[in-house]
Amino acid sequence: MVFSSMVFLTIFFPIVFMIYLLIPKRVRNLFLFLASLVFYTWGEPVYIFVMLFSTVFDYVNGRLIGFFRSKDKNKSEKAVLVVSVVGNLAILGFFKYSDFFLTTINHLTGSSFELLNLALPVGISFYTFQTMSYTIDVYRGEVKPQHNIINFGMYVCLFPQLIAGPIVRYKDIAEEVDSRRFNPPEIAKGLYRFTIGLAKKVLIANTAGAVYKDIAAIHTENLTGPLVLISALCYTIQIYFDFSGYSDMAIGLGRVFGFHFPENFNYPYMSRSITEFWRRWHITLGTWFREYLYIPLGGNRKGLARQILNLLIVWSLTGLWHGAAWNFVLWGLYYFVLLFIEKCFMLKVWEKLPKNLEFIRVIVTMFFVVCGWILFSHTDINEALIYLRKLLSPSSWAAGFNFAGEHTSPGYQTLYMWRSSIIVIIVGMFGATSLPHRIFEWVDRKSERRGEKQISDLQMITSVVLLFMSILILISESFNPFLYFRF
Repeated sequence: MVFSSMVFLTIFFPIVFMIYLLIPKRVRNLFLFLASLVFYTWGEPVYIFVMLFSTVFDYVNGRLIGFFRSKDKNKSEKAVLVVSVVGNLAILGFFKYSDFFLTTINHLTGSSFELLNLALPVGISFYTFQTMSYTIDVYRGEVKPQHNIINFGMYVCLFPQLIAGPIVRYKDIAEEVDSRRFNPPEIAKGLYRFTIGLAKKVLIANTAGAVYKDIAAIHTENLTGPLVLISALCYTIQIYFDFSGYSDMAIGLGRVFGFHFPENFNYPYMSRSITEFWRRWHITLGTWFREYLYIPLGGNRKGLARQILNLLIVWSLTGLWHGAAWNFVLWGLYYFVLLFIEKCFMLKVWEKLPKNLEFIRVIVTMFFVVCGWILFSHTDINEALIYLRKLLSPSSWAAGFNFAGEHTSPGYQTLYMWRSSIIVIIVGMFGATSLPHRIFEWVDRKSERRGEKQISDLQMITSVVLLFMSILILISESFNPFLYFRF
C-alpha cells in the first residue's frame, strides 16, 4: 500500500485515524502497531516475518545491553552490540545483495552460481538502519532500553515512515513513543503537510516521471543532446518531488498521531556546493552515516589521509545502500571524488566569489547533481555513459536541432518533447526553491493574523484544493511509482 493510492486515502487512513481518536490512550500504541502490520502486509504478506524478526531481535539486544550494564559487564555489552550490528547487516545483505554478489562473482571468475532471485522486502534498508541505531544508542547510553515490546514494535513498524523513511532514530521520538497527547492544531498541521506532499508526488513527480519514461523508451541511437537534457531534468525533478513528497506525507502523518519526525529535505537544489547539497538532501541518511560510521571511523580527527579513507568508505557504502548494482556504487564514488575536490581546494575558491555571483555556484553544483542522477537512474552503466556522452557532445546537440526530414527528424522529436515537458520543468525548477514557500507565507501573513498553533484559512483552502486535484489525477491515471521503494 502506498500513500498516493485511493485505498489508503479513502479507506485505510480514515478508518485508522477515527479508531485511534476513539480508543483509550493506553491501547493506542498497540492499535498503531497492529494497523502498521496491516499496512505492510497489504503488499508484503511474506516478508512481514523479516520485519518482525528484526523487531524482536533488537528489542532483545536492547534489553540485554541494559541488563549487562546494570551488572557492569562491559565486555558482554559490547558482544551484544556486535551481534546486533552483524545480525542486522547479515539480514540486509542476504535479501538485498545476495544476487548482486553472486552475479559479480560469476562475471569475475566465470563460475555459474545460481541466483537466489529473492524479492526485496519493501523498506528493509530503512527499518534495518532504525533498529540498528537503537541498539547502538542504548550501548552508548543515549537512550534507555525500551521494556515494552509493543511500544518498540510500534516504533519499528510505524506505517507513516516504514516504507521509505525518513530514517527515524529511536532517540528522536523516545518520549513520544511512551506518551503523546491529543492536539487538534498539530493534527491540522499534519494533514496540511500531508496534502502538500501528496500534491508534490502526484501532480509534479508523476508528471515529470511520465516524460522521463517516454524518453527512456527511445533507443539510445536516436537520442540527441536536447532529449537527454529533458530526460535528465525530468528525472531530477521526479526524484526530488517523489522522495521529498513522501517525506512530507510521512512527517504530516506522524504529526497527526502525535510524533515529530526529523526533516529530510531542505531545498537541496538551491545548494552552492556538493557539500551543502548533501547537508540538504536525504538529511536523515546523511546524519545516520555521519553518526554511526564516519565519526566512529575517526571522521576528520586523524589527519587528511585518514579523512579521505573515511570518506571513501562512507560514500562507497552510501551508494551501495541505495541499490544492489554497480551504478549505485559508482554514483557514491562519483560524489566521493566531488567532495574530495571541494575539501582540498574548491570550497576555498568558491569562498572568494563575490556575493552577487553566487548563482554561478548553484548552476555548477546542479550541473554535477544532474549528471549524477543520470548515473543513478541507469543500472546499465554503458547506457548511462551514452547518455552522459550525448549530453556533453556538440554534435549530439546539433543533431537535436536538425529539422531535415520534416516530422520524422530529430529536431521535430526534440521540439515535441520540449513542448510536452516545458511546463513541468518550469514548475519543478520553481517549486524546488524556497520561493513558493516564502510567497505563500507572505500572503498568509497579509491575509490573516493567527497564532502559532493554528492553521490558517488559506492553508485549509490550499489543502482541500490540492487533495481534490490529486484524487482526480489518481482516479484518471495509473502511472504512480515510488522511486525509493526499491531501496
